[in-house]
Amino acid sequence: MFSHRALKNTDAEEIVKFPESADELFFLFPKADYPLRSEILVNEAQKRSHSTVVLFEGVLAGYGNFIKAELGEFCSIGNVVVNPELRRKGVASYLVDTLTAIAFKELSAKSVKIPCFSSNTYGLLLYHKLGFSPCSMEVRKKPNGEQLALIHMVKYAT
Repeated sequence: MFSHRALKNTDAEEIVKFPESADELFFLFPKADYPLRSEILVNEAQKRSHSTVVLFEGVLAGYGNFIKAELGEFCSIGNVVVNPELRRKGVASYLVDTLTAIAFKELSAKSVKIPCFSSNTYGLLLYHKLGFSPCSMEVRKKPNGEQLALIHMVKYAT
């Protein structure tokens, strides 16, 4: 059903179509302008680690990576996005679980962190369901100047 592999630069053309609005792109990549361009995604992926795509029956279904990965310490998951045609089918759960397993097993992380904006209720509920708990918060501004909370969540190795 699901599989995953490393991001290929050619995947970017499809992934940039996943955010369907400026608000969705803000959740994925707050500093990017809508619509996202593939070269921006590829450039950002090169600054991060373990850029991973999920496939659902051979179709590109999701994307995410580690914003930061400190071997033996922690990893921070970022850029999580799901193909709009495949949402609510478990893609995000599979992706976050896959990255979490990589962090704990391959990178010996003691914890995995994931940021989520307060207005992203689906994301907050999903991450809670996957065992993440809020640990801190910071104020961020949307491009229109509106303030919202960026909630940092964490899951510890067991």
